[in-house]
Amino acid sequence: MSLQVLERPEGAELTGTLTPVIRTAGRRRDDAIDPAQSGFARLSRQIKAEGLLDRHVGFYVRKTVLWALVAAASIGASLLIGDSWWQLLVAAVLGVVFTQFAFMAHEASHRQVFRSGPANDWAGLILANLVVGISYSWWMNKHTRHHGNPNVIGRDPDIQKDTISFLEEDAAASRGLVRLITRKQGYLFFPLLLLEGINLHAHGIRHVLGAAPVKRRRLEIALIAVRLIGVTALVFWAFPPLLAAVFLLVQLGVFGVYMGASFAPNHKGMPLIGRGVRVDFLERQVLTSRNIRGGWFIDAAMGGLNYQVEHHLFPSMARPALARTQEIVREYCRENDVRYTETGLIESYGIVIAYLNRVGLAARDPFDCPMIDAYRRRD
Repeated sequence: MSLQVLERPEGAELTGTLTPVIRTAGRRRDDAIDPAQSGFARLSRQIKAEGLLDRHVGFYVRKTVLWALVAAASIGASLLIGDSWWQLLVAAVLGVVFTQFAFMAHEASHRQVFRSGPANDWAGLILANLVVGISYSWWMNKHTRHHGNPNVIGRDPDIQKDTISFLEEDAAASRGLVRLITRKQGYLFFPLLLLEGINLHAHGIRHVLGAAPVKRRRLEIALIAVRLIGVTALVFWAFPPLLAAVFLLVQLGVFGVYMGASFAPNHKGMPLIGRGVRVDFLERQVLTSRNIRGGWFIDAAMGGLNYQVEHHLFPSMARPALARTQEIVREYCRENDVRYTETGLIESYGIVIAYLNRVGLAARDPFDCPMIDAYRRRD
């Protein structure tokens, strides 16, 4: 079974059980009118008129203080617990804390916190490099390319092959152990996220130590070194070696699963855009993004990533404005026949797993016949 190839003339419906690939854009909705009167321009004017692009610095200050207090309370509890395996609960809480700080680093990278670009960069550097231990410049580079080309084959770094294959051509090209993983990658997705924390740190380290130009390279290296070496040394100083090692693995595991589980529902299993295809900005961002329902708890737990459509349309918008903006965008899409996708969190995970398993079918042995294999005698 292969992913559906959708030849998309104007108004074609992006539905079905398979993930469509937009191969042709057809006539763009706003081609015949002045760009200043385009759908996105009109939508932007309404958003600005309601003040939804204003900054909410106080919100981020309160969030920073809250999670700093949680981190301090966790360290205090750790001192009281002493040499005990109950320390692993502290490690799990710290995994959550670091993810929440990573959400705020992500928002700083989008200029959501301050009006000043340098102020956002410094906030992002401190939060990402020193607090979380990942490279801010690496994240900025990768995530900026993703925002400009969500689910665009050959241009979106988030669908490029890593351990997981997001495209059939990548799945088919896998070999060895990776091929075995790819064949069942949907079912293995969440277990593999236990390693995502290590993967994020490794990508950041390779970036700052690599040959490519890095702004503030020495500062980034210093901050990451203080975070990773300092925390590791402190944990091994405080606990016996085995407990210290497991403590760090639990913290990294929770961080990786939490990060992956928050970002994965946003685009995986949504329509892909073929190479070289031009799609109107608003449609490109809306059609390739998925929102998650759930109210205030999901808002807090996912760091605003549950409003993925609105975040992609207005990436510099502060988190508190996303809920109201969703009402406006959803109504606009309804009136203009643009498909707007919103699901529950668990439903989104089911879609992601099914999508990854469909892609993984391309990694099957070409001589395997699933029907024959189902009736093959087992010893």
